[in-house]
Amino acid sequence: MNGPVNGPLDGLVRAAVWYGARDVRVVDVAVRAPGTGEVTLAVAYCGICGSDLHEYADGPHAIPVTHPHPESGVTAPLVLGHEFCGTITEVGPEVRGLAPGDRVAVEPHYRCGTCPRCRNGEYNICRHFGFAGLMGHGGMAERATVPAYMLHRLPDTVPLEQAAVFEPAAVALHALRRSGLRAGETVAVVGLGPIGLLIVMLAVREGAGRMIVADLSPARLDLARRLGATDLVRVADRDALPGLMRRAAGGEGADVAFEVVGSEGTLRTCLEATRSGGRVVLAGLAGTVSIDAFALVNREQSIIATVGYRDVYPDLIRLVEEGVDLTAIVTSTIPLRDVVSDGFEALLGGGDQIKVLVRPGEGSART
Repeated sequence: MNGPVNGPLDGLVRAAVWYGARDVRVVDVAVRAPGTGEVTLAVAYCGICGSDLHEYADGPHAIPVTHPHPESGVTAPLVLGHEFCGTITEVGPEVRGLAPGDRVAVEPHYRCGTCPRCRNGEYNICRHFGFAGLMGHGGMAERATVPAYMLHRLPDTVPLEQAAVFEPAAVALHALRRSGLRAGETVAVVGLGPIGLLIVMLAVREGAGRMIVADLSPARLDLARRLGATDLVRVADRDALPGLMRRAAGGEGADVAFEVVGSEGTLRTCLEATRSGGRVVLAGLAGTVSIDAFALVNREQSIIATVGYRDVYPDLIRLVEEGVDLTAIVTSTIPLRDVVSDGFEALLGGGDQIKVLVRPGEGSART
């Protein structure tokens, strides 16, 4: 395995390693002892993200294969997984405020700390933007070594099962903050994957008024209803979808719409379903798209991009302590050995799976 240059090896662990498209293997890898400013943790849970699915299905997209990422020093083959949490087993030199035995959530953003954006506190758009688990070795392994700045200590009142969903919840909460959502506003969400469902959950808690959601899946629409959605629109006819969503919003259109699919068609749907003067937030990962700029200008709409998150993990800890159940979106928890069949393939298969968590320490014995 490739890895950062500093630090001695510290034994072998089982891990899900990306070698190429449709080539993820559960194998033995060397884990590094923590270097200066680093921490090693025993991973309790690691979620499978849509980004992981893209890398598995037809990557590489973000995974470095020829040139190492500047912060991680890593190229493929690479340990996947950026949605993880666990218990600290070892701390490196110059680590303060963390100790073995601490339960932690991982905020997997790499940051250089010196570029203009980092100095301005906008570390999610660091010049060396990246994630452990995509641009460096991640947490789909029995143990992982990461920079200490990524870790948030968990109070005893926050279960690790909840912390396992912090990363996608952070994406959703940052998107809501980027939207400028105000209490009572009508919200539309197109695409009810984990991020879309978490946007519904958190927007309702933030005081959204009418909550209109659209998706192909009856099961996901039903879960959105249980999370607080007021109007469910099944995507049977894409051409009719904007009109249906506008009518659900009283004919005027939503105040703010979240595009959480990542396609040109759903972006256009969001724009058409949003009122004049409204906002559309791009949370999905789309490629090149074309839009009617004339209509955009005449309706004075805003398109807002959002990527990752910053300064939200403390708020997620508080929300869980207040009773928010982020695990409502979790549909399956599986052992590491089954990550391909019951994880990647199941999620790509179009069934009812929404968020799959992997337990690296469960059923990962060497065979």
